[in-house]
Amino acid sequence: MKTIIISVSLFLVTVMGYQLQAQVIQITSKNNIELKIEELQKQKNKIEKLEKDKLREEVEAINERLEDNEITATEAAVLKREAAEKRALNIQNQMNIIDENIALLQRNAKDVEGEDGEETQEIDEYYTSLEFLRYDKKNDVRKDYDSIPDRTRSEVLVAFGLNHSLIDDVSLSDSPYELGGSRFFEIGYGWQTILNKAGSIRFNYGFSVQMNGIKAKDNRYFVEDEDQTILEEYPYQLDKAKLNVYNLVLPVHFEFGKATTQYNSESAYYNLDHFKVGLGAYAGLNLGAKQKLKYEENGENKKEKIKEDYNVEKFIYGLSGYIGYGDWMLYAKYDLNTLFKDNPVEQHNVSLGVRVSL
Repeated sequence: MKTIIISVSLFLVTVMGYQLQAQVIQITSKNNIELKIEELQKQKNKIEKLEKDKLREEVEAINERLEDNEITATEAAVLKREAAEKRALNIQNQMNIIDENIALLQRNAKDVEGEDGEETQEIDEYYTSLEFLRYDKKNDVRKDYDSIPDRTRSEVLVAFGLNHSLIDDVSLSDSPYELGGSRFFEIGYGWQTILNKAGSIRFNYGFSVQMNGIKAKDNRYFVEDEDQTILEEYPYQLDKAKLNVYNLVLPVHFEFGKATTQYNSESAYYNLDHFKVGLGAYAGLNLGAKQKLKYEENGENKKEKIKEDYNVEKFIYGLSGYIGYGDWMLYAKYDLNTLFKDNPVEQHNVSLGVRVSL
């Protein structure tokens, strides 16, 4: 009897030992699998960071080539997109491999637990959407690769300076008009459209209101004599006799100059703050003319404004151009039409001044 009891006890101890050993092996295997899954998850973060760093280096190299004028802005955008697509595929392929390994380890973890064991805690699925960014080291701003510079922009234009009327076969020294006292002013609204990939050729167009003034000298003023406009001596001492001609014109210019692509928080744009030259023409209609007189009568200062036709040409057309840097330019324009349409000697208005883009 004693022998039987001892034998049964030894059998029970052996069975319990096997069960304990199996539980230890199961726990150890489960912990190892969880550690491996955790390490794989960390590898995904390292891969994503590594590929982003490589992409940034490639974009910086492309920007340097763009600044050195080795490639155009459009070519740079294509190269950046290709680099981004390559890095995206690299990340996606490596992520897929890691996800397959994680799925395999999760299945093995369930097998280790057995039918009666509790399932291993489900691993949260790791999703990542890598947003590729355009990086511009000069301005330290970023923008998605779908942004391209706008090719058309608008601007307000203001011009002012000296004005004169050139008379055929009459030199400036013999001119009846004051050179320094005659001025012009122009204000308009226009658009600018980029014509080529590099942005170095632009087409400018819009509308402007011009005021061209010519000031008579030698105490003379402007008088309509039937179908002509002539100068006559004024009966009182004149301080000023100035004829202002108002026109509405449609100017067009082809502009040439360097352009660089820049980025801000909202969009990409062409930076045109460089040396530039514009050549073009204008055409429009005369809006009217007005003469301003300032004189002294019986010791009293008087002012007078006379609005007449003055036989001014109704259709206006001419040539214009500018040269400068950024928004400030030296500006000149010349009317091909005559100032007074029926005068026997032709006169052409000419202006020289400053043109500012606002």
